[in-house]
Amino acid sequence: MTTRDDAPAPLDPLPEPHTGLMGRFRRYFLTGLVVTGPIAITLYLVWWFVTWVDGVVRPFVPLAYRPETYLPYVIPGWGLVVAFFTLTLVGFLAANLIGRTLVDVGETFLGRIPAVRAIYRGLKQVFETLFSGKGSSFRKVGLVEFPSPGMWSIVLISQSPNEDISRSLPGQEDHVSVFLPCSPNPTTGFFFYVPKSKIIELDLSTEDAATLIMSAGVVQPGQAPDPKKAAALAGMANAARIANASALHPQPAKVE
Repeated sequence: MTTRDDAPAPLDPLPEPHTGLMGRFRRYFLTGLVVTGPIAITLYLVWWFVTWVDGVVRPFVPLAYRPETYLPYVIPGWGLVVAFFTLTLVGFLAANLIGRTLVDVGETFLGRIPAVRAIYRGLKQVFETLFSGKGSSFRKVGLVEFPSPGMWSIVLISQSPNEDISRSLPGQEDHVSVFLPCSPNPTTGFFFYVPKSKIIELDLSTEDAATLIMSAGVVQPGQAPDPKKAAALAGMANAARIANASALHPQPAKVE
């Protein structure tokens, strides 16, 4: 007599998939890409910058002082060296009395040109703030509730607004100017004034914040991969794979 058990027999787990040649090739390729990708991009950017500086400086250097005049090849980076020593010499000359006088005369001349005056003054203030080493611009990182309540964005904290802007801002609370970089291109973003009480300062460097923004949160600064979490995620993925395969291919009931 043929009977059918009421309870289904336990399912045998599916065997682990064997990693074939293509799987190993793919894993090795991705590993090599992760190792060499950042190095290659960094070297390319450095080479691009050196080549760009050489192309800008070379036309101003007489042929008698160019290495390629006496050598059968071009020495990369020669223009960068010339630019470095030229800027150092200009700074040395501008630090003495004669140099300051010439700079004042040049600024006075540029200040009389309406269209050039605003551009020159703005760029001068930006360069003085960034390279003087005395300002506090973009040295702190914070969180601002933007673009809607409950959503927080990383911002770079700049300086406080001047007196004219502070008087025009509503409320009695002090404000601070912040820059909100966009992801994955941090060179673009939004600039706005925020009350100091609305900013949560983070113990995070600007370099780590830039890494977090450019990677869109994929790379978390200061967080090393946890092997236990990775093993747990792998186990959950394997269990889900077995359950999905069992649902698609159910085993027939045993017949006696």
